[in-house]
Amino acid sequence: METGKLTDSAATVIIGQKVRAGFERAFKTWQEDVNAAASGYAGFLGAEIAPPTATQNEWVVVYRFDSVAHLQAWINSATRQDFLDKGGQYFDGPATQQVISGGIRPPDPLVTVVVTHRVNRDSVADFLAWQTCLTHEEAEFEGFRGSELFRPIEGVQDEWTALYRFDTAANLATWLTSERRKEILAEGEKFSDFELRTIDNSFGSWFAFDDNGNEAAAPSDTKTSIAVWVGLYPTVALLTLALSPLKMPLWLGLLIGNLFSSFIMSFFTMPYYVNRVLKRWLRPPPEADAAKTNLRGVAVVTALMLAWVIIFYLVTTRFWMLP
Repeated sequence: METGKLTDSAATVIIGQKVRAGFERAFKTWQEDVNAAASGYAGFLGAEIAPPTATQNEWVVVYRFDSVAHLQAWINSATRQDFLDKGGQYFDGPATQQVISGGIRPPDPLVTVVVTHRVNRDSVADFLAWQTCLTHEEAEFEGFRGSELFRPIEGVQDEWTALYRFDTAANLATWLTSERRKEILAEGEKFSDFELRTIDNSFGSWFAFDDNGNEAAAPSDTKTSIAVWVGLYPTVALLTLALSPLKMPLWLGLLIGNLFSSFIMSFFTMPYYVNRVLKRWLRPPPEADAAKTNLRGVAVVTALMLAWVIIFYLVTTRFWMLP
């Protein structure tokens, strides 16, 4: 759903909710309806749902709005409250919620930890120094990919929110259970009033972020489908050519080919080919003329697909006959 562009004034809310056993499917359907309702509110940029994983024991919903005010309007709306009243039957306990103001870096295919701290006003300087030390030590551990610290938002949230990311759950666990972390937590004992949650982004989103690494609303469903097609055709064709000498039966060839194409699409084709070539069409700058942008996008897509068709036609009928 393409509704806007994330800016430094944007606001993100991360909501965690445990769901009663047996109600997972009904909750997901309910949450999708909630997100659809949110999309009708001013400033809506996007919403995502992530089910529990081995490292994330609750459903996580992320809303992005272009400002804290617009986010608050949705969070406090009668519409959302009506949905919460109806969805209460699915909840296993109260939800957790963190609000972050400003653009944030993408989670990539990483595991993200969200930590919220309550800090007295007269201890802010000490807290910042302690956080700097904590970040420095985290960076020495394998798999660390960065951290961010967000200040409280007056009238919305009193807690400081820290995000830090590791490339795998195993490397994150090494840090979380390390003796060095225990020592640092002991040194910052007066900041021990905190909550820690893990969000598993191991499958990420092909379209969740712009080319500068900032969060952004996903392109429209039509653009997304066409972009996947642009990447899927050459990926599947090349895999078919690569696997054809093995002369596998159809059912086995499709099984293995689909597995490889999923990995290639996620880790190479989409981020390094499609998103770069089509970036001005998938996410045009705010000042761009929509009609011209779409015409150029269609032209680029047509040229790309025509080129691939010619290449694979020549390869499979002139240079190499498939068995």
